[in-house]
Amino acid sequence: MQRIDNGTYLTPSETDLRDLYEYPAGLEAPCIRLNFVASIDGAATDDGKSAGLGTPADKHVFEVLRDLTDAVLVGSGTARAENYGGVVVSDEARAWRVAHDRAAVPPIVVVTSSANVDPTSKLVTGAEIAPIVVTLESAPTDRIRALRDAGATVITTPGETVGSHDIRDALADAGLMRILCEGGPSLFGQLLDDDMVDELCVTTSPTLVAGDAGRIARSSTTRSRPMRPAHILTDDDGTILVRWVREHPGTAKA
Repeated sequence: MQRIDNGTYLTPSETDLRDLYEYPAGLEAPCIRLNFVASIDGAATDDGKSAGLGTPADKHVFEVLRDLTDAVLVGSGTARAENYGGVVVSDEARAWRVAHDRAAVPPIVVVTSSANVDPTSKLVTGAEIAPIVVTLESAPTDRIRALRDAGATVITTPGETVGSHDIRDALADAGLMRILCEGGPSLFGQLLDDDMVDELCVTTSPTLVAGDAGRIARSSTTRSRPMRPAHILTDDDGTILVRWVREHPGTAKA
């Protein structure tokens, strides 16, 4: 893996990668970073799963991003489709996290309006750190009770949908400021609509997919969001990884 720096290719070490992807210091509100992979022709999945587009470089950065975060945010549909479990942290990364004022293991935070998370799934029963489920007050009480009985933390919000502000407030109340959102496209689109996207780490997988695969973001509205590349990485197999940032990540949004 190489970093393009003023036309010069540099090979980053593990420390370099963590420095490149580290969150801004002094956050006063959650900084929401999204991480996605897409094909050259813009497909967000291959055979229905984003994992089908993964490359060694993408998987390496995926692990680095998880090493840095306070919480991994994901929609319940993506959690089911990708068969999510809890975050697994190596001994080396665990030591680094503790030394840098982070919990040893970050929790998974699942967004679901109907509390539709299987309490017997490995995400709940097999995780070292119990997941946090953000759902509606109107969600079925038996589902909420089952999740709590299984050890999950359930946060309920009012309204007809779990809004972006509800998500941000729940994260902030839990003291989770460095947020890594791994999808899916609908959650990305919602956060984008509500101007909650501070960063996007996107991997271009060196493959063409075609078919009817969707994009990495999906919503009913269209509005331009200027971003700038913080860095660009490449790998020998053609993988391209770009970290896109807004000018003022982590600032409070109305």
